[in-house]
Amino acid sequence: MNLLLFIIIPFLTSLGVLAVKGQKQVRTVAFIGSVIQLIVSFYLLNQYQNERALGDTAAFLFEQNFAWFPSLGIHFHMGVDGISIAMILLTSLVVVAGVLVSYTMEDLHKEFFFLLILLSLGAYGFFISLDIFTLFFFLEVAVIPKFLLIGIWGSGPKERSAMKLALMLMGGSALIFVGLTGLYYFTPVENEIRTFDLMTLSRLGMPVQAQLFFFPFLFAGFGVFTALFPFHTWVPDGHSSAPTAASMFLAGISMKLGGYGCLRVATFLMPDAAQVYAPYIILLATIAIIYGAFATLMQTDLKYINAYSSISHCGFVLLGIGMLTKTSVTGAVMQMVSHGLMTALFFAAIGMMYSRTHTRLVSQLGGLLKVMPFISSIFIIAGLVSLGLPGFSGFVSEMTVFVGAWQNPNMWYRIATILSCASIVVTAVYILRAAGSSVMGPIKNDHYQSLTDALWNERLAAVVLLSGIVVIGMAPFLLTDLLAPGTDAIMGQIFNTVK
Repeated sequence: MNLLLFIIIPFLTSLGVLAVKGQKQVRTVAFIGSVIQLIVSFYLLNQYQNERALGDTAAFLFEQNFAWFPSLGIHFHMGVDGISIAMILLTSLVVVAGVLVSYTMEDLHKEFFFLLILLSLGAYGFFISLDIFTLFFFLEVAVIPKFLLIGIWGSGPKERSAMKLALMLMGGSALIFVGLTGLYYFTPVENEIRTFDLMTLSRLGMPVQAQLFFFPFLFAGFGVFTALFPFHTWVPDGHSSAPTAASMFLAGISMKLGGYGCLRVATFLMPDAAQVYAPYIILLATIAIIYGAFATLMQTDLKYINAYSSISHCGFVLLGIGMLTKTSVTGAVMQMVSHGLMTALFFAAIGMMYSRTHTRLVSQLGGLLKVMPFISSIFIIAGLVSLGLPGFSGFVSEMTVFVGAWQNPNMWYRIATILSCASIVVTAVYILRAAGSSVMGPIKNDHYQSLTDALWNERLAAVVLLSGIVVIGMAPFLLTDLLAPGTDAIMGQIFNTVK
Protein backbone atom coordinates (compact mmCIF):
# COMPACT_ATOMS: atom_id res chain seq x y z
CA MET A 1 0.00 0.00 0.00
CA ASN A 2 1.52 3.31 -1.11
CA LEU A 3 0.66 6.01 1.41
CA LEU A 4 1.67 8.71 -1.07
CA LEU A 5 -1.80 8.20 -2.57
CA PHE A 6 -3.22 10.20 0.34
CA ILE A 7 -1.13 13.16 -0.83
CA ILE A 8 -1.38 12.59 -4.58
CA ILE A 9 -5.16 12.07 -4.84
CA PRO A 10 -6.20 15.28 -3.00
CA PHE A 11 -3.49 17.19 -4.85
CA LEU A 12 -4.68 16.00 -8.26
CA THR A 13 -8.30 16.58 -7.25
CA SER A 14 -7.54 20.18 -6.28
CA LEU A 15 -5.76 20.73 -9.61
CA GLY A 16 -8.71 19.13 -11.41
CA VAL A 17 -11.09 21.51 -9.67
CA LEU A 18 -9.07 24.47 -10.91
CA ALA A 19 -8.77 23.08 -14.43
CA VAL A 20 -12.45 22.51 -15.24
CA LYS A 21 -15.09 25.11 -15.96
CA GLY A 22 -18.68 25.34 -14.81
CA GLN A 23 -20.25 24.69 -11.42
CA LYS A 24 -21.44 21.20 -12.34
CA GLN A 25 -18.01 20.09 -13.54
CA VAL A 26 -16.24 21.55 -10.50
CA ARG A 27 -18.46 19.81 -7.97
CA THR A 28 -18.34 16.56 -9.97
CA VAL A 29 -14.53 16.53 -9.89
CA ALA A 30 -14.53 17.35 -6.18
CA PHE A 31 -17.06 14.60 -5.46
CA ILE A 32 -15.27 11.96 -7.52
CA GLY A 33 -11.96 12.87 -5.89
CA SER A 34 -13.45 12.64 -2.40
CA VAL A 35 -15.06 9.28 -3.17
CA ILE A 36 -11.71 7.96 -4.43
CA GLN A 37 -10.16 9.09 -1.14
CA LEU A 38 -12.85 7.18 0.74
CA ILE A 39 -12.30 4.02 -1.31
CA VAL A 40 -8.53 4.19 -0.85
CA SER A 41 -9.04 4.69 2.91
CA PHE A 42 -11.07 1.51 3.21
CA TYR A 43 -8.58 -0.32 0.99
CA LEU A 44 -5.85 0.81 3.40
CA LEU A 45 -7.88 -0.56 6.31
CA ASN A 46 -8.26 -3.90 4.53
CA GLN A 47 -4.56 -4.12 3.72
CA TYR A 48 -3.61 -3.18 7.27
CA GLN A 49 -5.85 -5.86 8.77
CA ASN A 50 -4.44 -8.44 6.34
CA GLU A 51 -0.88 -7.57 7.35
CA ARG A 52 -1.72 -7.87 11.04
CA ALA A 53 -3.46 -11.20 10.42
CA LEU A 54 -0.30 -12.47 8.73
CA GLY A 55 1.65 -11.72 11.91
CA ASP A 56 3.29 -8.38 11.14
CA THR A 57 3.80 -6.80 14.57
CA ALA A 58 5.70 -3.69 13.48
CA ALA A 59 4.59 -0.51 15.22
CA PHE A 60 3.83 1.14 11.87
CA LEU A 61 3.06 -0.50 8.55
CA PHE A 62 3.55 0.55 4.92
CA GLU A 63 6.47 2.80 5.84
CA GLN A 64 8.10 4.98 3.19
CA ASN A 65 11.08 7.16 3.91
CA PHE A 66 12.47 9.84 1.59
CA ALA A 67 15.27 12.23 2.47
CA TRP A 68 13.92 15.77 2.48
CA PHE A 69 16.61 17.86 4.21
CA PRO A 70 19.12 15.14 5.13
CA SER A 71 21.66 17.58 6.57
CA LEU A 72 19.06 18.55 9.20
CA GLY A 73 17.76 15.03 9.71
CA ILE A 74 14.39 15.88 8.13
CA HIS A 75 12.77 13.07 6.17
CA PHE A 76 9.45 12.58 4.41
CA HIS A 77 8.77 9.51 6.57
CA MET A 78 5.31 7.96 6.38
CA GLY A 79 3.62 5.02 8.08
CA VAL A 80 0.34 4.09 9.72
CA ASP A 81 -0.99 2.18 12.69
CA GLY A 82 -4.57 1.62 13.81
CA ILE A 83 -4.87 5.08 15.37
CA SER A 84 -3.80 6.94 12.25
CA ILE A 85 -6.00 4.72 10.05
CA ALA A 86 -9.02 5.57 12.22
CA MET A 87 -8.24 9.27 11.71
CA ILE A 88 -7.81 8.77 7.96
CA LEU A 89 -11.18 7.02 7.71
CA LEU A 90 -12.80 9.83 9.70
CA THR A 91 -11.25 12.42 7.39
CA SER A 92 -12.41 10.67 4.22
CA LEU A 93 -15.98 10.33 5.50
CA VAL A 94 -16.21 13.99 6.51
CA VAL A 95 -14.69 15.17 3.21
CA VAL A 96 -17.25 13.25 1.15
CA ALA A 97 -20.08 14.59 3.31
CA GLY A 98 -18.69 18.14 3.17
CA VAL A 99 -18.49 18.09 -0.63
CA LEU A 100 -22.04 16.75 -0.90
CA VAL A 101 -23.46 19.37 1.47
CA SER A 102 -21.74 22.10 -0.58
CA TYR A 103 -23.14 20.94 -3.92
CA THR A 104 -25.21 24.10 -4.36
CA MET A 105 -22.31 26.46 -3.59
CA GLU A 106 -22.43 29.24 -6.20
CA ASP A 107 -20.12 32.02 -5.02
CA LEU A 108 -16.53 31.33 -6.14
CA HIS A 109 -17.38 27.63 -6.23
CA LYS A 110 -14.08 26.63 -7.86
CA GLU A 111 -11.99 28.32 -5.20
CA PHE A 112 -14.22 26.93 -2.43
CA PHE A 113 -13.81 23.29 -3.45
CA PHE A 114 -10.10 23.82 -4.10
CA LEU A 115 -9.56 25.01 -0.53
CA LEU A 116 -11.76 22.27 0.91
CA ILE A 117 -9.74 19.55 -0.84
CA LEU A 118 -6.47 21.27 0.13
CA LEU A 119 -7.65 21.14 3.73
CA SER A 120 -8.08 17.39 3.44
CA LEU A 121 -4.57 17.05 2.00
CA GLY A 122 -3.15 18.73 5.09
CA ALA A 123 -5.10 16.38 7.37
CA TYR A 124 -4.04 13.23 5.52
CA GLY A 125 -0.41 14.32 5.49
CA PHE A 126 -0.56 15.04 9.21
CA PHE A 127 -1.95 11.62 10.12
CA ILE A 128 0.52 9.59 8.04
CA SER A 129 3.67 11.52 9.01
CA LEU A 130 6.28 9.78 11.16
CA ASP A 131 8.69 12.72 10.99
CA ILE A 132 7.52 15.37 13.42
CA PHE A 133 8.83 18.22 11.26
CA THR A 134 6.81 16.90 8.31
CA LEU A 135 3.84 16.46 10.65
CA PHE A 136 4.19 20.11 11.67
CA PHE A 137 4.42 21.14 8.02
CA PHE A 138 1.09 19.51 7.15
CA LEU A 139 -0.49 20.99 10.29
CA GLU A 140 0.36 24.45 8.95
CA VAL A 141 -0.85 23.56 5.45
CA ALA A 142 -4.32 23.10 6.94
CA VAL A 143 -4.42 26.52 8.66
CA ILE A 144 -4.52 28.74 5.53
CA PRO A 145 -7.61 27.12 3.95
CA LYS A 146 -9.48 27.46 7.26
CA PHE A 147 -8.77 31.18 7.34
CA LEU A 148 -9.87 31.74 3.75
CA LEU A 149 -12.97 29.54 3.93
CA ILE A 150 -14.27 31.52 6.90
CA GLY A 151 -13.11 34.95 5.74
CA ILE A 152 -14.58 34.65 2.23
CA TRP A 153 -17.59 32.33 2.47
CA GLY A 154 -18.51 32.78 6.12
CA SER A 155 -21.37 34.69 7.70
CA GLY A 156 -21.73 37.24 10.47
CA PRO A 157 -18.46 38.83 11.67
CA LYS A 158 -16.55 36.49 9.37
CA GLU A 159 -13.39 38.61 8.99
CA ARG A 160 -12.99 38.95 12.75
CA SER A 161 -13.66 35.25 13.30
CA ALA A 162 -11.20 34.21 10.59
CA MET A 163 -8.50 36.48 11.98
CA LYS A 164 -9.06 35.24 15.54
CA LEU A 165 -8.88 31.61 14.43
CA ALA A 166 -5.72 32.18 12.41
CA LEU A 167 -3.96 34.12 15.17
CA MET A 168 -4.79 31.62 17.89
CA LEU A 169 -3.85 28.61 15.78
CA MET A 170 -0.61 30.28 14.74
CA GLY A 171 0.06 30.98 18.41
CA GLY A 172 -0.47 27.29 19.11
CA SER A 173 1.85 26.46 16.22
CA ALA A 174 4.54 28.67 17.74
CA LEU A 175 4.30 26.71 21.01
CA ILE A 176 4.49 23.44 19.07
CA PHE A 177 7.58 24.64 17.23
CA VAL A 178 9.32 25.39 20.52
CA GLY A 179 8.51 21.88 21.72
CA LEU A 180 9.72 20.27 18.49
CA THR A 181 12.93 22.27 18.64
CA GLY A 182 13.48 21.01 22.18
CA LEU A 183 13.00 17.42 21.04
CA TYR A 184 15.45 17.97 18.20
CA TYR A 185 18.25 19.50 20.26
CA PHE A 186 17.87 17.79 23.64
CA THR A 187 17.29 14.19 22.56
CA PRO A 188 20.60 12.23 22.49
CA VAL A 189 22.30 12.13 19.10
CA GLU A 190 22.65 8.84 17.20
CA ASN A 191 25.39 8.48 14.57
CA GLU A 192 26.23 12.18 14.99
CA ILE A 193 23.00 13.19 13.22
CA ARG A 194 20.06 14.84 14.91
CA THR A 195 16.63 13.72 13.80
CA PHE A 196 12.95 14.54 13.80
CA ASP A 197 11.99 10.88 13.30
CA LEU A 198 9.18 9.90 15.69
CA MET A 199 10.30 6.34 16.39
CA THR A 200 13.97 7.25 16.73
CA LEU A 201 13.16 10.01 19.20
CA SER A 202 10.97 7.64 21.23
CA ARG A 203 13.74 5.02 21.31
CA LEU A 204 16.54 7.40 22.30
CA GLY A 205 14.46 9.15 24.94
CA MET A 206 14.65 12.80 25.96
CA PRO A 207 16.20 13.61 29.37
CA VAL A 208 13.59 14.03 32.08
CA GLN A 209 14.47 17.63 32.93
CA ALA A 210 14.20 18.62 29.28
CA GLN A 211 10.86 16.82 29.06
CA LEU A 212 9.52 18.74 32.03
CA PHE A 213 10.48 22.04 30.39
CA PHE A 214 9.29 21.40 26.84
CA PHE A 215 6.20 19.26 27.44
CA PRO A 216 3.92 22.21 28.36
CA PHE A 217 4.85 23.97 25.10
CA LEU A 218 4.09 20.91 23.00
CA PHE A 219 0.91 19.83 24.77
CA ALA A 220 -0.52 23.35 25.08
CA GLY A 221 0.32 24.06 21.43
CA PHE A 222 -1.57 21.05 20.19
CA GLY A 223 -4.18 21.76 22.86
CA VAL A 224 -5.03 25.07 21.20
CA PHE A 225 -6.16 23.10 18.15
CA THR A 226 -8.37 20.83 20.27
CA ALA A 227 -9.98 23.55 22.41
CA LEU A 228 -7.89 23.07 25.54
CA PHE A 229 -9.16 25.43 28.24
CA PRO A 230 -8.44 28.41 28.34
CA PHE A 231 -7.29 28.43 24.69
CA HIS A 232 -10.72 27.50 23.37
CA THR A 233 -12.17 30.90 22.52
CA TRP A 234 -11.57 30.62 18.77
CA VAL A 235 -13.92 27.64 18.54
CA PRO A 236 -17.36 29.31 18.97
CA ASP A 237 -16.50 32.28 16.75
CA GLY A 238 -14.81 30.17 14.07
CA HIS A 239 -17.56 27.56 13.88
CA SER A 240 -20.42 30.03 13.95
CA SER A 241 -19.04 32.12 11.08
CA ALA A 242 -17.78 29.28 8.88
CA PRO A 243 -19.81 27.92 5.95
CA THR A 244 -21.38 24.53 6.59
CA ALA A 245 -18.68 22.34 5.01
CA ALA A 246 -15.93 24.33 6.76
CA SER A 247 -17.72 23.98 10.10
CA MET A 248 -17.97 20.24 9.51
CA PHE A 249 -14.26 20.04 8.78
CA LEU A 250 -13.20 22.39 11.57
CA ALA A 251 -15.03 20.47 14.27
CA GLY A 252 -14.90 17.05 12.66
CA ILE A 253 -11.25 16.95 11.60
CA SER A 254 -9.21 20.04 12.50
CA MET A 255 -9.86 19.79 16.23
CA LYS A 256 -8.74 16.16 16.04
CA LEU A 257 -5.33 17.22 14.75
CA GLY A 258 -4.70 18.70 18.17
CA GLY A 259 -5.87 15.62 20.08
CA TYR A 260 -3.79 13.36 17.85
CA GLY A 261 -0.74 15.57 18.38
CA CYS A 262 -1.22 15.62 22.16
CA LEU A 263 -1.25 11.83 22.18
CA ARG A 264 1.13 10.84 19.38
CA VAL A 265 3.78 13.51 19.87
CA ALA A 266 3.62 15.08 23.34
CA THR A 267 2.62 12.06 25.43
CA PHE A 268 4.46 9.42 23.36
CA LEU A 269 7.76 11.29 23.13
CA MET A 270 7.73 12.82 26.63
CA PRO A 271 6.19 10.08 28.80
CA ASP A 272 7.91 11.12 32.04
CA ALA A 273 6.59 14.65 31.73
CA ALA A 274 3.15 13.34 30.75
CA GLN A 275 2.94 11.54 34.09
CA VAL A 276 4.09 14.61 36.02
CA TYR A 277 1.67 16.97 34.27
CA ALA A 278 -1.25 14.51 34.16
CA PRO A 279 -3.08 16.12 37.14
CA TYR A 280 -3.00 19.50 35.42
CA ILE A 281 -4.21 18.04 32.13
CA ILE A 282 -7.08 16.35 33.95
CA LEU A 283 -7.94 19.58 35.75
CA LEU A 284 -8.07 21.60 32.52
CA ALA A 285 -10.01 18.83 30.76
CA THR A 286 -12.58 18.67 33.57
CA ILE A 287 -13.00 22.45 33.49
CA ALA A 288 -13.50 22.33 29.72
CA ILE A 289 -16.10 19.56 30.01
CA ILE A 290 -18.13 21.34 32.68
CA TYR A 291 -17.65 24.87 31.35
CA GLY A 292 -18.51 23.81 27.80
CA ALA A 293 -21.69 22.09 28.96
CA PHE A 294 -22.96 25.01 31.03
CA ALA A 295 -21.92 27.60 28.43
CA THR A 296 -23.94 25.68 25.85
CA LEU A 297 -27.02 26.07 28.06
CA MET A 298 -26.81 29.83 27.57
CA GLN A 299 -26.68 29.77 23.75
CA THR A 300 -29.60 30.63 21.49
CA ASP A 301 -27.86 30.09 18.13
CA LEU A 302 -27.72 26.48 16.90
CA LYS A 303 -24.15 26.82 15.64
CA TYR A 304 -23.00 28.26 18.95
CA ILE A 305 -24.74 25.38 20.71
CA ASN A 306 -22.78 22.84 18.68
CA ALA A 307 -19.54 24.83 18.97
CA TYR A 308 -19.65 25.12 22.78
CA SER A 309 -20.69 21.49 23.09
CA SER A 310 -17.60 20.61 21.02
CA ILE A 311 -15.44 22.21 23.71
CA SER A 312 -17.07 19.92 26.25
CA HIS A 313 -16.78 16.81 24.09
CA CYS A 314 -13.15 17.46 23.20
CA GLY A 315 -12.53 17.75 26.94
CA PHE A 316 -13.28 14.01 27.11
CA VAL A 317 -10.44 13.41 24.64
CA LEU A 318 -7.97 15.29 26.84
CA LEU A 319 -9.39 13.62 29.97
CA GLY A 320 -8.74 10.19 28.45
CA ILE A 321 -5.20 11.14 27.50
CA GLY A 322 -4.49 12.63 30.93
CA MET A 323 -5.64 9.52 32.78
CA LEU A 324 -2.84 7.49 31.11
CA THR A 325 -4.55 4.10 31.24
CA LYS A 326 -4.90 1.92 28.16
CA THR A 327 -8.69 1.98 28.36
CA SER A 328 -8.84 5.76 28.75
CA VAL A 329 -6.42 6.34 25.87
CA THR A 330 -8.47 3.98 23.70
CA GLY A 331 -11.58 5.91 24.73
CA ALA A 332 -9.88 9.20 23.86
CA VAL A 333 -9.22 8.04 20.29
CA MET A 334 -12.74 6.61 20.01
CA GLN A 335 -14.09 9.95 21.20
CA MET A 336 -12.09 11.75 18.53
CA VAL A 337 -13.65 9.57 15.84
CA SER A 338 -17.14 9.67 17.34
CA HIS A 339 -17.15 13.40 17.90
CA GLY A 340 -15.78 14.00 14.42
CA LEU A 341 -18.69 12.12 12.85
CA MET A 342 -21.32 13.45 15.24
CA THR A 343 -20.41 17.12 15.09
CA ALA A 344 -20.05 17.00 11.29
CA LEU A 345 -23.55 15.52 11.11
CA PHE A 346 -24.85 18.17 13.52
CA PHE A 347 -23.35 21.04 11.53
CA ALA A 348 -24.66 19.51 8.29
CA ALA A 349 -28.21 19.40 9.69
CA ILE A 350 -27.91 22.96 11.01
CA GLY A 351 -26.62 24.13 7.64
CA MET A 352 -29.55 22.48 5.84
CA MET A 353 -32.00 24.17 8.20
CA TYR A 354 -30.31 27.57 7.88
CA SER A 355 -30.22 27.46 4.06
CA ARG A 356 -34.02 27.13 4.08
CA THR A 357 -35.14 29.18 7.08
CA HIS A 358 -32.32 31.78 6.98
CA THR A 359 -32.04 31.72 10.75
CA ARG A 360 -30.18 29.71 13.37
CA LEU A 361 -31.94 31.22 16.37
CA VAL A 362 -33.84 28.61 18.36
CA SER A 363 -36.54 31.13 19.27
CA GLN A 364 -37.40 31.71 15.60
CA LEU A 365 -37.59 28.04 14.66
CA GLY A 366 -40.22 25.46 15.49
CA GLY A 367 -42.43 22.86 13.87
CA LEU A 368 -39.83 21.97 11.23
CA LEU A 369 -40.44 18.26 11.70
CA LYS A 370 -43.75 18.71 9.86
CA VAL A 371 -42.23 20.23 6.74
CA MET A 372 -38.67 18.88 6.81
CA PRO A 373 -38.93 15.42 8.38
CA PHE A 374 -35.58 14.09 7.10
CA ILE A 375 -33.50 17.11 8.11
CA SER A 376 -35.27 17.35 11.47
CA SER A 377 -34.73 13.64 12.13
CA ILE A 378 -31.01 13.96 11.36
CA PHE A 379 -30.83 16.95 13.69
CA ILE A 380 -32.46 14.97 16.49
CA ILE A 381 -30.26 11.92 15.90
CA ALA A 382 -27.12 14.06 16.00
CA GLY A 383 -28.32 15.46 19.31
CA LEU A 384 -28.94 11.98 20.71
CA VAL A 385 -25.43 10.95 19.71
CA SER A 386 -24.10 14.04 21.46
CA LEU A 387 -25.84 13.22 24.73
CA GLY A 388 -24.54 9.64 24.61
CA LEU A 389 -27.59 7.57 23.76
CA PRO A 390 -26.77 3.82 23.76
CA GLY A 391 -26.56 2.34 20.28
CA PHE A 392 -24.59 5.28 18.91
CA SER A 393 -20.87 6.02 18.91
CA GLY A 394 -21.12 8.75 21.54
CA PHE A 395 -22.15 6.28 24.22
CA VAL A 396 -19.36 3.75 23.70
CA SER A 397 -16.62 6.38 23.35
CA GLU A 398 -17.55 8.37 26.44
CA MET A 399 -18.21 5.21 28.44
CA THR A 400 -14.77 3.90 27.52
CA VAL A 401 -13.17 7.13 28.71
CA PHE A 402 -15.08 6.96 32.00
CA VAL A 403 -14.20 3.31 32.61
CA GLY A 404 -10.55 3.97 31.85
CA ALA A 405 -10.53 7.05 34.07
CA TRP A 406 -12.06 5.13 36.98
CA GLN A 407 -9.31 2.51 36.71
CA ASN A 408 -6.93 5.09 38.12
CA PRO A 409 -7.16 4.76 41.93
CA ASN A 410 -6.13 8.37 42.65
CA MET A 411 -8.94 10.10 44.55
CA TRP A 412 -8.62 13.36 42.64
CA TYR A 413 -8.82 11.49 39.33
CA ARG A 414 -12.01 9.76 40.43
CA ILE A 415 -13.57 13.05 41.54
CA ALA A 416 -12.75 14.47 38.10
CA THR A 417 -14.35 11.40 36.53
CA ILE A 418 -17.54 11.86 38.55
CA LEU A 419 -17.75 15.55 37.66
CA SER A 420 -17.22 14.75 34.00
CA CYS A 421 -19.93 12.09 34.10
CA ALA A 422 -22.32 14.58 35.67
CA SER A 423 -21.94 16.87 32.67
CA ILE A 424 -23.95 14.35 30.64
CA VAL A 425 -27.07 15.52 32.50
CA VAL A 426 -26.41 19.10 31.39
CA THR A 427 -25.80 17.86 27.85
CA ALA A 428 -29.17 16.12 27.84
CA VAL A 429 -30.87 19.35 28.96
CA TYR A 430 -29.49 21.60 26.22
CA ILE A 431 -29.80 18.98 23.48
CA LEU A 432 -33.41 18.08 24.26
CA ARG A 433 -34.36 21.72 24.74
CA ALA A 434 -32.78 22.75 21.43
CA ALA A 435 -34.39 19.83 19.58
CA GLY A 436 -37.80 20.46 21.15
CA SER A 437 -37.80 24.17 20.38
CA SER A 438 -36.33 23.91 16.88
CA VAL A 439 -38.19 21.05 15.22
CA MET A 440 -41.07 20.10 17.52
CA GLY A 441 -44.31 21.91 18.29
CA PRO A 442 -46.32 24.27 16.08
CA ILE A 443 -44.86 26.01 13.05
CA LYS A 444 -43.86 29.51 14.18
CA ASN A 445 -43.53 31.11 10.75
CA ASP A 446 -46.02 30.72 7.91
CA HIS A 447 -43.10 30.93 5.47
CA TYR A 448 -41.89 27.55 6.76
CA GLN A 449 -44.96 25.85 5.29
CA SER A 450 -43.42 26.04 1.82
CA LEU A 451 -39.97 24.76 2.77
CA THR A 452 -38.56 21.70 1.04
CA ASP A 453 -36.87 18.75 2.67
CA ALA A 454 -33.33 17.49 2.04
CA LEU A 455 -32.11 16.99 -1.52
CA TRP A 456 -30.44 13.75 -2.65
CA ASN A 457 -26.93 15.08 -2.02
CA GLU A 458 -27.84 16.21 1.50
CA ARG A 459 -29.46 12.87 2.27
CA LEU A 460 -26.40 10.99 1.04
CA ALA A 461 -24.09 13.19 3.13
CA ALA A 462 -26.14 12.45 6.25
CA VAL A 463 -26.21 8.72 5.51
CA VAL A 464 -22.42 8.61 5.06
CA LEU A 465 -21.82 10.16 8.48
CA LEU A 466 -24.63 8.31 10.22
CA SER A 467 -23.38 4.94 8.97
CA GLY A 468 -20.08 5.47 10.78
CA ILE A 469 -21.87 6.51 13.96
CA VAL A 470 -24.12 3.45 13.97
CA VAL A 471 -21.35 0.97 13.11
CA ILE A 472 -19.20 2.18 16.01
CA GLY A 473 -22.18 2.26 18.35
CA MET A 474 -23.38 -1.25 17.51
CA ALA A 475 -19.99 -2.94 16.96
CA PRO A 476 -17.38 -0.96 18.93
CA PHE A 477 -14.99 -3.92 18.88
CA LEU A 478 -14.27 -3.13 15.23
CA LEU A 479 -12.70 0.15 16.31
CA THR A 480 -11.11 -1.04 19.55
CA ASP A 481 -9.42 -3.96 17.79
CA LEU A 482 -8.06 -1.56 15.19
CA LEU A 483 -6.70 0.77 17.86
CA ALA A 484 -5.22 -1.90 20.13
CA PRO A 485 -1.67 -2.15 18.65
CA GLY A 486 -1.28 1.62 18.63
CA THR A 487 -2.50 2.12 22.18
CA ASP A 488 -0.33 -0.80 23.34
CA ALA A 489 2.72 0.93 21.88
CA ILE A 490 1.88 4.21 23.60
CA MET A 491 1.23 2.59 26.96
CA GLY A 492 4.40 0.52 26.62
CA GLN A 493 6.37 3.72 26.12
CA ILE A 494 4.82 5.20 29.27
CA PHE A 495 5.19 2.11 31.44
CA ASN A 496 8.82 1.64 30.44
CA THR A 497 9.61 5.05 31.88
CA VAL A 498 8.07 4.43 35.31
CA LYS A 499 10.91 4.53 37.79
